[in-house]
Amino acid sequence: MIFSYFQNCFLLLLPILAWNVIFMKVLPPQFQKTIFWHNIPKYIKFPENILRIVVFVFPLLMKFSLSEPHQKLGLMLYIFGVCLYFFSWVAQIYFPQSAWSKSCWGFTAPAYTTIIWFIGIGLIGSSLFIKIPYHYSVYLIISALFVIFHSAHVYIVFSKL
Repeated sequence: MIFSYFQNCFLLLLPILAWNVIFMKVLPPQFQKTIFWHNIPKYIKFPENILRIVVFVFPLLMKFSLSEPHQKLGLMLYIFGVCLYFFSWVAQIYFPQSAWSKSCWGFTAPAYTTIIWFIGIGLIGSSLFIKIPYHYSVYLIISALFVIFHSAHVYIVFSKL
């Protein structure tokens, strides 16, 4: 029984968290904490941070399963989304002066591409360990709200460059 709790969707976040920890120090200056969080309005940063906590903690309650077709689709979206997310960071880290990295779409890509792997996680974890009514659309809505606030935050940083 206890083993089943280790089969949760938080495991899908481990590669993302590891990536962020490993590459945090080599991000361009505008993504460093002192610049990135400077003068961000409270109406953006508070909801962003609350929603960040929810989208990263909630998967602990979500069962990892690939038994349904939508869960298999979720795995494909997760893999595609993580690859896109990683590539968006590689462009910022290794090619910060490129036209893509300096464009609004390129600069904000690490923020908005997260929606793809969040959708994947939501589809994979369509049931919970706790007995409450739940539909995966709840996680998808919360994730979409987080991505909206996070992308708005990154856009604000971009607009100051």
